[in-house]
Parts: sequence; C-alpha cells; structure tokens
Amino acid sequence: MDLSLPLPFIGWFFTIASVLALGLGAVLIMSLHKAGELERRVLSKTAWNDIALFGIWFLGLAGGIGVIALKPWARHILEFFCWTLMVLVLLAAATRFYALKRQRTVEPVNWLPAVAGLFAVLIPIVAICAATIVTLRSEAVRQAFAG
Repeated sequence: MDLSLPLPFIGWFFTIASVLALGLGAVLIMSLHKAGELERRVLSKTAWNDIALFGIWFLGLAGGIGVIALKPWARHILEFFCWTLMVLVLLAAATRFYALKRQRTVEPVNWLPAVAGLFAVLIPIVAICAATIVTLRSEAVRQAFAG
C-alpha cells in the first residue's frame, strides 16, 4: 500500500492550511481583544500559548513553501510540523473527551458530537500528516530535494 502524496500537493496543502490557520487565529485574537475586559484578561493569560501556536503554524507555512520550492531544509521543517500537529490534535481530543467524561450534569452525556468531531477532524489530520511524513522520508523525495 503506497501512502505517498505528490510533492506539489503537500507543499500547497500545508501552505494554504497554514495561511488559513494564521489568518483565523489573528481574527479570533483581534475579536477577543475588542470584545471586553473579561475576554482581554483571558487573552492575556493564554498569550504564550497563542504565540507558540502561531510559531508552529509559521513552521507549517515555511515548510509548505519550502517543499514547493524543493528547498532541502523544508523536508525536516514540514515533518517536525506534522509530528507537532498530530500530538497537539491528539492531546486536544483527549482533553475534550476527559472534560466530557468529568462533566457533572443531571442528563446523561451525549458522546455523539465528540465522536463525530473525532472522525471529522482528528482522523483526517492524522492521516494527512502521516502520509506526508511517509512521503517526505521516501528515497524518491530525498533525491528530488537533493537536486
């Protein structure tokens, strides 16, 4: 079973996804900043997390652009980005499931939206990142980046 993806697809996919994530993050931060005092306090408490997330998405952007241009460093940057993204998505999913499990309500917990989110978000992200890592580690891609 061949999991490899075309390099132009990898480069453009991660470039566009990173631009969209950075843009959405900037819009969300600006809207929280304008929303009110409580939102600004929450924003100030999560500033380091936001900076780290922006840094990670900038790595994805750099890696995507580098893959498009076949820069030798791009393979390593994009692979690091993919590993980081997979870990963050898995941790976020686990945290949400744990919070849902601990939710104290009179009504039973509805697991359907959480499981649907798992299939709609987590699995595709892990799949595209895993396929990207497999592709970037292939001998054909190493030769393409070597020139």
